[in-house]
Amino acid sequence: MTLTVDDIKNALLKVIDPNTQLDLIKSKSAKNIKLDGDDVSLDVELGYPAKSQFDLIRKSVIAAVRALPGVGNVSVNVTSKIVAHAVQRGIKLMPNVKNIIAVASGKGGVGKSTTAVNLALALAAEGAAVGILDADIYGPSQPMMMGINGRPETVDGKTMEPLENHGLQVSSIGFMIDPDEPMVWRGPIVTQALQQLLEQTNWRDLDYLIVDMPPGTGDVQLTLSQKVPVTGAVIVTTPQDIALLDARKGLKMFEKVGIPILGIIENMSTHICSNCGHAEAIFGEGGGQKMCADYGVDFLGGLPLTMAIREQADSGKPTVVADPDGKIAQIYKEIARKLAVKVAEKAKDMTSKFPNISIQHT
Repeated sequence: MTLTVDDIKNALLKVIDPNTQLDLIKSKSAKNIKLDGDDVSLDVELGYPAKSQFDLIRKSVIAAVRALPGVGNVSVNVTSKIVAHAVQRGIKLMPNVKNIIAVASGKGGVGKSTTAVNLALALAAEGAAVGILDADIYGPSQPMMMGINGRPETVDGKTMEPLENHGLQVSSIGFMIDPDEPMVWRGPIVTQALQQLLEQTNWRDLDYLIVDMPPGTGDVQLTLSQKVPVTGAVIVTTPQDIALLDARKGLKMFEKVGIPILGIIENMSTHICSNCGHAEAIFGEGGGQKMCADYGVDFLGGLPLTMAIREQADSGKPTVVADPDGKIAQIYKEIARKLAVKVAEKAKDMTSKFPNISIQHT
């Protein structure tokens, strides 16, 4: 019996991507299947960053193909290819930024900035090119969390270079003011500052730009929805009823302005005692999942309330880089992969495929 490409495709129907729960044929991840006598080679191209999963997926593919009779050597190359996805109607994509993801909360104090920076670092750890924009003009915290001091440099006097640490490109109003200086600005100046930070930073070929939003549903959120090409938003909440009340408002605001919700992250789900390890749901439990069920959105995951997350962020080395192999870093990476899969499921941006139409009077 002669081995065929169809035999290999049938074998790959049984290989399920652990992140998308789809087989490699239905997800169109298996590419360039080649037969050279009895030897088989193919590529697996994922639409999201998952460097930590490459070996697992490669082994699953090799095992499935080797189970076929008469197979010789099996060569599998696993990669990620991240593309730009559709944004709000009438808004053009930014050059050098494929996908912008807003990380928001209805209220302050739920750990949104800590979650945003660890998500950005987790995406970078999985192999993506990532930037983070600190859009919290009144209370910029990313310079401290990212352990970055100094002022941005400008080459042309009109734009500025992002500062970098831990493999992330970072832009924040906090780089341009004294840490103790209050931002006593009215709404129009704040929104103008946000646009300048976003558009005048020379982002370099980003797969994802994570925008750490200020809490609430005010001017900055409105500017973002009307003038910035946003791929989707993530809502961060705690299980506490009062936090969920405001998180629901944030979710409804994004829905109103046409920005899809990619999912909800429940922070401080349980408190873990640093002495005995006992876990207790001090802010309540199940609130994030219930909100997801009520609004038909995905629950991306829950994070514990631990002293380590706070200490690591305060020291300028957030959890994903301070303890990359630890349990909490793995949770952040799992949430980041789920988020990236949600982005990959969205319609691709096709504006570059359309020809420019010009009308001439003859």
